[in-house]
Amino acid sequence: METQMMQNRNGKINIVLNDKKEVKTAKRSSEHSMKNSPFMKIDQELSSFVAMEELKTTIKEIYATMMMNAKRKQAGLKDTRQVLHMLFRGNPGTGKTTVARKLAKIYFEMNLLSKGHFIEVERADLVGEYIGQTAQKTRAMVQKAMGGILFIDEAYSLARGGEKDFGKEAIDTLVKHMEDNHNDFVLILAGYPNEMDRFLSLNPGLKSRFPFILDFDDYSVSHLMEIARQMAAEREYKLSREAEWELRSQLLRTTALTVRNFANARYVRNVIETAIRKHAVRLLGKEDATPAELMELSLEDVQAEGS
Repeated sequence: METQMMQNRNGKINIVLNDKKEVKTAKRSSEHSMKNSPFMKIDQELSSFVAMEELKTTIKEIYATMMMNAKRKQAGLKDTRQVLHMLFRGNPGTGKTTVARKLAKIYFEMNLLSKGHFIEVERADLVGEYIGQTAQKTRAMVQKAMGGILFIDEAYSLARGGEKDFGKEAIDTLVKHMEDNHNDFVLILAGYPNEMDRFLSLNPGLKSRFPFILDFDDYSVSHLMEIARQMAAEREYKLSREAEWELRSQLLRTTALTVRNFANARYVRNVIETAIRKHAVRLLGKEDATPAELMELSLEDVQAEGS
């Protein structure tokens, strides 16, 4: 038996006797429930993404809606297929492309997409040089992306030529396919926040086609440091304490000076990759380098040129 002492509202102590077997069974049941949480797989898939709480919440809502639709169908109720087209707004290096690529895999595992592949295109892949060519090129790309995700970064470039530009034809063709093929096709448009807002204002009917508009905020210095450690660890390196201090100082200076279009995670990736090359040169002539030395990026590896 297991003894527990509990204090009631009057201040008296109640002694509660619990069977140890029952306690262990309840504990195992709780652990089993946690391991089989319906959202655990999503958390695992998105665990490498720093911050992005809005995204994680959205994906869980999509999954929950899918599960409820299945239960409604079993109960003889009407189930509605979700429209999953998305629009991403954010500066460079905030993870827009990485997230879109990951979503293709997640949606496939959820059985929301039949293939789960990822097609990334730009203006030149969609817009032709003469009448009729644009619609043909755009339809071909949509067909190629069927069963997966079609991702268009800097999507506002489709509207940069004005009314006479063939980019408008590409937009019109995409809108048609967004409606006709939404059961097994996801379109994600992405770009800088201000430019994407202007793009949507030029096409009043376009915004309503995207039930999910997600903002990818610039990372804080703390989040960028977390990303730096993650990037180093993925390559089996680690930053020394002095290297971390130096990188944090660099990030504080850079983010303070850069008002717009800071490269975020791309900046950090460039620093880590440069540090790895400097580390290689530094240890090249050392024949007896220890495993610890082969892994550690030092202050001099991280320092910027001229520092």
